Amino acid sequence: MNQSIVSSTAPITLIGGADPAADVLTVALKWGKTVACADGGANHALWAELNPVAVIGDMDSISDAARDAYSDVLHPITEQDSTDFDKALRHINAPLILGVGFSGARLDHELGSMTVLVRHPDRRCILIGGDTITLLCPPKITLDLPMGSAVSLYPMADVGCDSAGLRWPTTGLRFAPDSRVGTLNKVDGMVTLRPDAPKMLLILPRAALDVTIAALLQDDARWPVRA
Repeated sequence: MNQSIVSSTAPITLIGGADPAADVLTVALKWGKTVACADGGANHALWAELNPVAVIGDMDSISDAARDAYSDVLHPITEQDSTDFDKALRHINAPLILGVGFSGARLDHELGSMTVLVRHPDRRCILIGGDTITLLCPPKITLDLPMGSAVSLYPMADVGCDSAGLRWPTTGLRFAPDSRVGTLNKVDGMVTLRPDAPKMLLILPRAALDVTIAALLQDDARWPVRA
């Protein structure tokens, strides 16, 4: 078990090093008023005149100005076997983490961030991009979304997912990244998803953020710490 650097009973905004879309940070701060940064995310926090409670990472991307401004909340983790997002996520204890600056830049970085979501299934985290949000689907989630809006399920390993309210039902199907994926589905009613393992990414339009946050905070069903 990783020792917490940041603990909160309310959602937290975690800022990464990729330049977030113009209003993404504002949207995240509406829900997560406490701010933490993963390494170079401190540069964006400084520009936005924010006061993070912690800057976590190997400190190879933080500017000198941000290093000086946040010197009293730096938490260097020098190992190079994980990304700064991984280092930050595993040391934050909160009901929900809203990640900005982890998507929409280099594809390899974005894929790495999605891998971290699966690596730490006990950490509830939504990555907010310019157009979409991405999260590890919890054991159960119910979403009241507009009819016809997009719902994509992307498996990171072999996984099944019972569903209701999707135009193309997924119950009884097996998914895997090298065979069947569940992208480009649509809402056909009240959506309920029940994956059978912490291996399914849920990708929704960014307009679904408030509904998704409310659903996660209302139902505390979550995956256990990965063995």
